[in-house]
Amino acid sequence: MGKKKKKDGPAVIASNRKARHDYTILETYEAGIVLVGTEIKALREGKASLVEAFATIDRGEVWLRNLHIPEYSHGSWTNHSPRRTRKLLLHRREIDTLEGRLRDGNKTLVPLKLYLKDGLVKVELGLAQGKQDYDRRRDIKRRDEDREIAREAGRKFKGIKA
Repeated sequence: MGKKKKKDGPAVIASNRKARHDYTILETYEAGIVLVGTEIKALREGKASLVEAFATIDRGEVWLRNLHIPEYSHGSWTNHSPRRTRKLLLHRREIDTLEGRLRDGNKTLVPLKLYLKDGLVKVELGLAQGKQDYDRRRDIKRRDEDREIAREAGRKFKGIKA
């Protein structure tokens, strides 16, 4: 009677769906994030926005900028600034690799997901390269073709009885 159902994966707080539309994601990294008390409470309520967020590397440290975490509803004078710059936690070799890849040019670090994993807030960072208009059109065309093929395959198999 007291059995709890185990969740399939980490609880997603916010995702940046537009990032996959605007960028080609080359690699993904999982990073921890340094938060203050009212920020984690607001995130546990499921409030955050990754829409304009991006990450930078300054002096060997990764920083997440423009992540919007609204003020905690039950907070007081201890509430945080909603768009403050937050430090991300990565291994030194990952930071060095990212710094080298970003220095090559035409690439950026984009947060893709914000989620709870084992009670800690994690950020999925994507090393991304911007898409051109023709790339976006090609992706839409490919998606439509795949959908049409699946639709035709469904029609063919509906008539066959086993």
